[in-house]
Parts: sequence; structure tokens; C-alpha cells
Amino acid sequence: MIALALSLCLAADPSICVERRLPVEAPASEAACRAEGEARAAAWVASHPDLTLTGWRCTADAPAAAIAEVAPGVFVHRGRHEIAAPGNVGDLANAGFIVGAEAVAVIDAGGSRAVGEQLLAAVRGVTDLPVRWLILTHMHPDHVLGAEVFAEAGATIVGHARLGRALAARAETYETNLRRLLGAAYAGTRVVLPDEGVEGVREIDLGGRVIELAAHPTAHTDNDLSVFDRLTGTWWVGDLVFAGHAPALDGSIKGWIAALEAMRARPASQIVPGHGPASLPWPGGADRTLGYLQALAAETRTAIRRGETMNEAIRHLGESQRPGWELFDEFNPRNASAAFQELEWE
Repeated sequence: MIALALSLCLAADPSICVERRLPVEAPASEAACRAEGEARAAAWVASHPDLTLTGWRCTADAPAAAIAEVAPGVFVHRGRHEIAAPGNVGDLANAGFIVGAEAVAVIDAGGSRAVGEQLLAAVRGVTDLPVRWLILTHMHPDHVLGAEVFAEAGATIVGHARLGRALAARAETYETNLRRLLGAAYAGTRVVLPDEGVEGVREIDLGGRVIELAAHPTAHTDNDLSVFDRLTGTWWVGDLVFAGHAPALDGSIKGWIAALEAMRARPASQIVPGHGPASLPWPGGADRTLGYLQALAAETRTAIRRGETMNEAIRHLGESQRPGWELFDEFNPRNASAAFQELEWE
């Protein structure tokens, strides 16, 4: 993979410097990179005024994300079960890509530009086919903040019909929080809105390989989108399924339970969860997520019937489900609060 490597320093603190890589337009070559390098570097930095350019070069040395081929032509990068920090550069969610005979579709983009660059390098380690699509499964920053890299590579960004509005409303908050949490690792990252939205179901042909995008009712968020690869029966379900990493509720607990119960009617050979192993069996791979949500809903209803306040209830709601979940203390209290607020009015 030929890339244009930019040497950059923070405008606010020139002592902090990073390197970022821009994809080179096809046909990618060092000569093409050199020909366009100066103009592209200047244009890119002009659109990222928090950075200053100190130099550029063309390179084939691009760090690539680790990937696993879970089915023929289906590749998954596994994110870490951590809170965003400089050491993990926001690499916290599963992402990957599907290779057809004519094009590539990338699914989710990671939690920073650095992660997006590494994922694109992983694609280029497998194929030179064009990346025509970036499909975002939902709005959360650990899944979307690497998107600009793929837009620069020529991809059309697609998400749920409600994704654009949700991202636009949260962009400033996401960028402020992640800049604080990631520090210099965040440099060059920004929220990019989708080009197209999906209502219902949409098919995309990658060349002899059709993938099916399905917009779900409010569940994990109000903009969950899944991707089904018909060729292998692999179903990318985003954060509708968690494994190992504690679930995060940002939509409707009743809707999420209903979504998982309805999804069980669809056969699939395996699923790719938003967090956890690169693949899980179906439908068993969703059992723990569904069990957690059902238990949290039942405990919340019991607490409400007993007359507990929300502050009293969230101290114990979900505790029966603690074993086996990482980051439980970081996410379960938020889930309990959201569940209480939703269910107290049913």
C-alpha cells in the first residue's frame, strides 16, 4: 500500500507531533504519490487547522490492523475491551471488510483516524480492489471515528437512515471527549457524516457477492444497522450483540430485547459481534446479551414495583449478571439508569 505520510504537530503545542497517512488514488504508485503529494498535504492540513505540517513523504510502510478471515473473503479486526486511552488509540470495537470480485465493503471504521488508517492498510494487504463502501453499524465513536480515511479512499459512507442526524447532534461532544481521552493519538480525527441512509433493507453487489443491509428499530441505539453476507451466511450485527465486553444501552431496553428475539428467526452460519471474538455461533452467540438485558429489565420492574427511587435501584440492578462481563462497572450503572427511566413509565 502506497500512502502519503504527513509529519504533523499540534498547532496548540508544537512539541507534540504525529504522523498520519493519506491513501493514494488508484492506481496507487510512488510516482503518483510524489506527483500529488505537496498539493494533497497542503489541502488536507488546511481542512485540519488544529495541525501544522512539518513534512511529507511517500511510503509503502503502513502499519496494518491484525485481521482474521472468519469465512472466505470475510475479514475481522478485533477491538480491545478497554476504555479509550492514548495507548489503545481508540481501537475498542470490532471492524473489518468483505471482499467481492469487483469491490470491497468495509464495516465500521474504528475509534480514531489512526485505527482507520491501520484498517485500510489491512485491506490493502489482502486486495487492491477499490473500497467502494464504508458501512457504519451505528453512531458510537469507537465504530465511526476512522471514517474519513475511507472517504479519502473513495468509499461511499452508508448507515441507518437516522445515523446522520444522530452523529451531527453528537459530533462536538464526541470530538471533545475523545480528544481529551486519546490526547495526541486523536490528532487528525473528526466526525464524518454518512453519504447515504438505509430505511428497511438495501442490497449492495460487490461483484458476485451480494450483501444485505438492514435497518433495525430502536434497540442498542436508534440507528442500528446489520450487514448480512449471503455468500457465506456471515451476519455483522454490530453492537446488537456483545461478548465479554459489558453491553451498553443507548436506545431502548425493550426494543433491544425485541430485536434480538426477532433476529433469531433468521438463519446465519455465524455472526460478527460489535465487541468480543471475531465471530460467534448463531443464534447461541446472542444468548448472553439477551440474558443480561432480560435480567436487567426484570430486576428494574421489580425495583419500580417496590417503590425504589432510581438512585436506590441502580446500586444493585444488573448485579446478578456481573460474572463474565468485562468493564461491568463502567457500563452497567448507565444501563441500569437508562432502563429505569424507560420502564418506570410503561
